[in-house]
Amino acid sequence: MMKRIVIILNERRLYLYEGDKMLRSFPVAIGKADAPTPTGTFHIINMTKNPYNKALGTRWMQFTHRMHGIHGTNAPWSIGKAVSKGCVRMYNHDAEYLYDQVQVGTEIKIKSNSTKRDKDYENFKYYTIQPGDTLYKIAKRFNTTIEEIIKINRISNKNLIHPGQKIKIPY
Repeated sequence: MMKRIVIILNERRLYLYEGDKMLRSFPVAIGKADAPTPTGTFHIINMTKNPYNKALGTRWMQFTHRMHGIHGTNAPWSIGKAVSKGCVRMYNHDAEYLYDQVQVGTEIKIKSNSTKRDKDYENFKYYTIQPGDTLYKIAKRFNTTIEEIIKINRISNKNLIHPGQKIKIPY
């Protein structure tokens, strides 16, 4: 069964599916307001390992002829933000994993936001905070962003976590 990609812009998240089963999800950076990531249905039209432009990180998966693509980044701090020129940025290790899972022709659906019908995007698991944990450490461990943890748990003050507390971790 062929794999497909779904990107939900307001979640800053990329989902990899095989059929109706979500295999993995990844935090991403998207286009800024004056250079938004295009929405709609696309297909991967070109793939490159270790592209010449180092700003693209270690993998490039082009999905428009206007040079929009999914790629790694040399600015990992940008993940979770709207800062690109329309591309979808990933941590390099995530882009490398995704690159090995897809091929030219793989479908990419990009939506502005999810709807209540998109139950597939509401996946999470529980994690019990351990002594010494910070939101940064938790986000890094579970390959998500601090912003996503704050949002899914409705945390109003990011300093209000404590050992023993159970929180939701998006995946």
